[in-house]
Amino acid sequence: MASRDQAIPQLRRTRIVCISDTHNQTPKLPKGDILIHAGDLTNQGSFTELKKTVDWLEKANFEAKIVIAGNHDITLDADFYKQHGSSWRWPRPQDPEQCRSLLIDSQSITFLENEAASIFLSAPTGPHTCFKVFGSPCTPKLWNWAFQYGSEDAAQLWDAIPSDTDIVVTHTPPRNHCDAAGTKERTGCEALLNVLSRVRPMLSIFGHIHEARGVERVQWNENSSDGCLEESVEVWKDSGIGNNKQSLVNLTLKGGRPLRTAATMTRHNSINFLSLTSSSPMGDLGVQPDVPQPGVLNSTSRPKGVPVFESEANGKIRRMLGGAIEYRQAPSRQSDIGFAAPFDVGAVERRAARKETCMINAAFLGPHFSGGPKQFNKPIVVDVDLPVWS
Repeated sequence: MASRDQAIPQLRRTRIVCISDTHNQTPKLPKGDILIHAGDLTNQGSFTELKKTVDWLEKANFEAKIVIAGNHDITLDADFYKQHGSSWRWPRPQDPEQCRSLLIDSQSITFLENEAASIFLSAPTGPHTCFKVFGSPCTPKLWNWAFQYGSEDAAQLWDAIPSDTDIVVTHTPPRNHCDAAGTKERTGCEALLNVLSRVRPMLSIFGHIHEARGVERVQWNENSSDGCLEESVEVWKDSGIGNNKQSLVNLTLKGGRPLRTAATMTRHNSINFLSLTSSSPMGDLGVQPDVPQPGVLNSTSRPKGVPVFESEANGKIRRMLGGAIEYRQAPSRQSDIGFAAPFDVGAVERRAARKETCMINAAFLGPHFSGGPKQFNKPIVVDVDLPVWS
């Protein structure tokens, strides 16, 4: 008989709505379980712009909302704003800490900045699935924008992506995938592509290059020693163009074309400490406050009734207002840019089980030509099978 860790998990369809580069727009969003915004929330990141966008995101009806910044969200990069903020026109001086707190302190948004989180959907009417997501706002250096890095820092930055990540959310595209600018020049990051070929997540979601909005289904080369990372690339045909249909990408078994990959979060099916507890105070549970115990969600009270568990050694767990549980593991060590991923003994076996990644450029704002009207794209809706965790 297979052990609990080896048991084949139950999978369930989970709907992810992907969007990026909204630049102060607050469009009506299709229904889904998870919302992912891949950066450029605003035009330049003023508190007023961010407040409008965060209010829109918080009102959106999703269990989990994964959000990263982009190069236009200038105040969210405090060091950059301090050095270069005077180059932009502001209605008044901006406070980066106040701007960042809009997202960091949100009780329904998981705001990621070169870090990973495990998300467990727990709403009674939801799919009860789970996944691990890594998010980064960084883009290759071009002109003078926030969250940029030089080519010499690229490998170190993207090596921070844990090898067991299911969904990678970046503002920059990877090289050669939905990254062709108006001149058809490829502008994505080669170092990011190299790491994606190693990690092989289910989804890679990004934006930044407005005119390259689209989806590519990448089949990885089984033997990349020949220098070719991809065996094949299939370009998605958007069924939502020119009509009222959704821009849907169906990657489920029922849809007939499931991804040839395996979610790594299945190991959490055997972890019981994320089960929700009653409203009893921790003292009644008879457990140590800083140690996760089987069958309970250790928490301390937060404003508006949102519990959170924090431990320097183990990480932080909090219950989001939408119904999701967010778990951020404490990093083993910190690099100069992000959190360096620890050595993973299961990486080789996991990589062999992952054959494909779906690359998604979810730019909402289309290419904008001088003097012409703004063009907008539909959010991209992705159906994918994820493991049920409880």
